[in-house]
Amino acid sequence: MRFINKQLVNLLEVKNLSLEFKQEEKWNPVLSSVSFSLKKGETLGIVGESGSGKSVTALSIMHLLSEKNTKITEGEIFFDVRMRLVEGEKEQGERSRERLLQHIRGNRIAMIFQEPMTSLNPVLKCGKQVTEAILLHTKLSKKEAKEKTIKLFNDVQLPNPQKIFNTYPHELSGGQKQRVMIAMAMSCNPDILIADEPTTALDVTVQKNILELLKQLQEKYGMSIIFISHDLGVIAQIAHRVLVMYKGAIVEQGDVKTIFSHPQHPYTKSLLTCRPKLEEKLIRPFTSTLFQIQNLNKFYPIRKQKLFEKQSFFHALENINLEIFEGETLGLVGESGCGKTTLGRTLLRLIELDSGNIFYKGNNLKAFSFKEMRNLRKEIQIVLQDPYSSLNQRLTVGQMLIEPMQVHDILSNDKKRNKRAIELLERVGLNEEHLHRYPHQFSGGQRQRIAIARALTVNPSFIVCDESVSALDVSVQAQVLNLLNDLKKEFHLTYLFISHDLSVVKYMSDRIAVMRQGKIVELNDAESIYRNPQTEYTRALIEAIPQIDSPALQHKKHKIS
Repeated sequence: MRFINKQLVNLLEVKNLSLEFKQEEKWNPVLSSVSFSLKKGETLGIVGESGSGKSVTALSIMHLLSEKNTKITEGEIFFDVRMRLVEGEKEQGERSRERLLQHIRGNRIAMIFQEPMTSLNPVLKCGKQVTEAILLHTKLSKKEAKEKTIKLFNDVQLPNPQKIFNTYPHELSGGQKQRVMIAMAMSCNPDILIADEPTTALDVTVQKNILELLKQLQEKYGMSIIFISHDLGVIAQIAHRVLVMYKGAIVEQGDVKTIFSHPQHPYTKSLLTCRPKLEEKLIRPFTSTLFQIQNLNKFYPIRKQKLFEKQSFFHALENINLEIFEGETLGLVGESGCGKTTLGRTLLRLIELDSGNIFYKGNNLKAFSFKEMRNLRKEIQIVLQDPYSSLNQRLTVGQMLIEPMQVHDILSNDKKRNKRAIELLERVGLNEEHLHRYPHQFSGGQRQRIAIARALTVNPSFIVCDESVSALDVSVQAQVLNLLNDLKKEFHLTYLFISHDLSVVKYMSDRIAVMRQGKIVELNDAESIYRNPQTEYTRALIEAIPQIDSPALQHKKHKIS
């Protein structure tokens, strides 16, 4: 890396960037001649399927890729007149280079990473992590940094910002952790904000507010944004220009209206046709009850602020009464932190209920012993929200898929189990060569597909899908949704489908339950919920669904300096 005095028309220029990763002593191409620019005050959207090179491009700009396993074979990156990246050039000393990079990262170029659980430090409180960045790059005092952090938490609509300041990451929901990351990235008012799937874990109402917040900050500070997302509706709302990436190369780029209205490349056209359609659905009758939930309550103790303070509790689930019918898909939507994930895990007794009853096929799960619950696990499975933390990093994909079959004595030997694992990988869009890789060698979307394949290894009859497609780009999302529907018909599966994306929930579900603050506020068939919502909250969820063909896109004005 060397720094030169070159006048740029654009704030950022990437020219013919080609990059290779080292895997098993072989160098494999990852990016091929990637070129684009970013103007001051502009939002550039990057879309493409999982593994297409979107995140790698962003990490290259921040110079966050491992130098040991990464090789830039060609290309340059220019930033704000001074920074030029060329592989092999080290005219500046290492110490000088690292010092300038430290000044740039988090201060002039900030990044919101895709997986907040692995990006936040688990042993530091959320407030401490944000104030640390502020104190490093500004001259504010500790008191002023704390005040700014609490204001940022309030800006990204975290509930009770003062409490969140003193909370550890594991105590927050996935959406709340993502909002802490957004607050951290915006803490120093950067020139460029790289947002890698920043709204993936957020429900649509908060997503809408976050997008509006980013627009306001952009207008106020003249900030430029590189926005990576698989959600074309979100890109249509926020971006001025769009890059479409496929297999490490840019196949199409242009202004957002032209790309979405008149796509030229076949891959771009396929992305646009993969979005779930909101057409009217037939109402199918279901009669046989699989799960019956009666007066379910779950409390979490709130950490005491003083030694002799009386213990208080957070009511996560409040008098939940619900039936799940055999063969149906019940959609569950609501705000981040409203209790969706807690309900899904309590159903499987991964979290113990405090009061109430859960009946599965007429049997009260509350009375089941540990051994009985273990035997039942092959019938009831879950696909967790964060695939990185739910996959064992020390096991290969093959070992993770074969292990559940060994535990539950499925198939007679490991040779047959290995063959079954390969079949499942192919069903979720991967192949046999992925069998011997570890989770860290996959993109976020690929890890989610592995988690889905693992849930299917034991031939379950009921699966809780907790944001199971939230990390997937639209093309793979469509494949997985269709796969889940095909498997449902083939194996007579029943799903509890948890998602913040109401368009996906409507596409998948026969009935929809809307949750808010630990309660079911509305329950009806999917068509009635969407066409005729009974509560103001449900109506707000529907209105917040991003649409590609929205009036805002048709009349979009580009204000770029």
